[in-house]
Amino acid sequence: MEEERLKRVELQEEQRAISLQLVASQEQELKRRAELNIVSDEIESLRKKHARELADLEIDLQKKDRLLREANEDLRTCRSDLERERETVSSLKSALNAQSNERLTLTAEYRSFQTQFAALQKQYDELLRTHADLKLDLEAEQQEKAEMKREAMENEAVRRKLHNMVQELKGNIRVFCRVRPVLPSDIPQLTCGSNPEPSSNEELAQLREELKAEITFPDRRDHREITVWSSSESATGQERKENYQFMFDKVFEPDCTQAEVFEEISMLAQSCVDGYNVCIFAYGQTGSGKSFTMEGGASDSTKGMIPRAVDQVFRVAEDLRSKGWEYQMEGQFLEIYNETINDLLGKHEFDKKKHEIKHDPKTGSTRVTDLTVISLSSPTQVRALLSSAQSRRSVAATLMNERSSRSHSVFTLRISGTNSGTGETCEGCLNLVDLAGSERINVSFGAGSNDKDRLKETQSINRSLSALGDVIAALSEKSERGDKHIPYRNSKLTYLLQNSLSGNSKTLMVLNLSPLATHLNESLTSLRFATKVNNTLLGTAKKQSR
Repeated sequence: MEEERLKRVELQEEQRAISLQLVASQEQELKRRAELNIVSDEIESLRKKHARELADLEIDLQKKDRLLREANEDLRTCRSDLERERETVSSLKSALNAQSNERLTLTAEYRSFQTQFAALQKQYDELLRTHADLKLDLEAEQQEKAEMKREAMENEAVRRKLHNMVQELKGNIRVFCRVRPVLPSDIPQLTCGSNPEPSSNEELAQLREELKAEITFPDRRDHREITVWSSSESATGQERKENYQFMFDKVFEPDCTQAEVFEEISMLAQSCVDGYNVCIFAYGQTGSGKSFTMEGGASDSTKGMIPRAVDQVFRVAEDLRSKGWEYQMEGQFLEIYNETINDLLGKHEFDKKKHEIKHDPKTGSTRVTDLTVISLSSPTQVRALLSSAQSRRSVAATLMNERSSRSHSVFTLRISGTNSGTGETCEGCLNLVDLAGSERINVSFGAGSNDKDRLKETQSINRSLSALGDVIAALSEKSERGDKHIPYRNSKLTYLLQNSLSGNSKTLMVLNLSPLATHLNESLTSLRFATKVNNTLLGTAKKQSR
């Protein structure tokens, strides 16, 4: 029993021990389950975490795939760029080699330039020294120039005084004589009718010799004499030959040029700029070359006394500008036709104004009322005015010349000057006159001519030229006998030229002669009249001043 109780006790204890173990086991099981739950949670958490990481890795992988594709694309692009750059590098290497060679060339040139520069620098230094010396010389020359300018102004005053003293000492009207050559237009006078035209130069020369009057020029040194030979039949039927000798201030032979004639006249143009009245007029029968002498041809070598005198006046005025002179110039152009004054520079074809001649006894100047006066600035402008005026002149056909001037034309150039340095002033006037033909009526139009207009023109021309002769004769008598009335008012021509013929002007008459034998009588008449003019003493010309 005891044993059973002991066994029971042992069993109970064993049972208690087992129970305790079981409880301990349960507790451990619970503990393990709790740990398992914790581990499971951790596993679940890790799984979620790994899932997220896996998703992120997949995204990263996709991104890396995309980047890889882009990298591959960039790689291809880079390879293409690399190839291009390699080509560029290759070309650059070639260019570099060329530039390297060029650099070597430039280096050699640079060294050469350095050598040249050194030489130029040396020259420059020498030039600087020379410049300094020249500057000193220039200052000295400028001082000398100022002194010379002052002396030039003084010398110009002396020159003007001496020049005009020489011109004043001559006192009388100067006369030049010019014989024109035989012209081609003269040949038909011999070859008309049944005579054939000349066929060679020899025949032409022979015809010219036959046409020519016997005119000689014995004075081969001073060219002042002319001799005209005339043949006539005596009462016994024998040929009688007479010669007429004339002497003038200058005689120009047929081969003389326009320049040679003007050379003798140029001093008068100078006097005009110096403040004197100057008158140059051409006299002679129609066809003797008056218009050619005064107006000339179209070329520079053939231009006449009017354009040459104008050129001279402008040239002298420009030269005197350096000596302090300033000039203003104005011009007018008129004609006297049938004792009526016409304005050749007017705006209309026919001049209907009544023009009157006015003389100022105080200044010795002459003005024509209501006449167009134009300010002049250049010789070219003057030549244009002359050309326009000539188209308006009264012309008519005569036996002497197919286009003969039937009026006296007068071109007037007025000059006023002021010297800013000395305060001097002066006024000059240049009258250039182309007179109408001086031939007689029966010579101009033939005997029995019934052209009343032409007859009236010729009578008017001859009256005015006769009045000019009367004035010349009266002036000659006045110089010999003292006071005498001078009939200037007998014609518009002489009244217009009153101050040019009364001692207040320097006057030149250019006598123009035809060389033809058929014109010999008219030539002798002109020569005798010119001799009267040349022997007329006017007195001393007076300078005009304001």
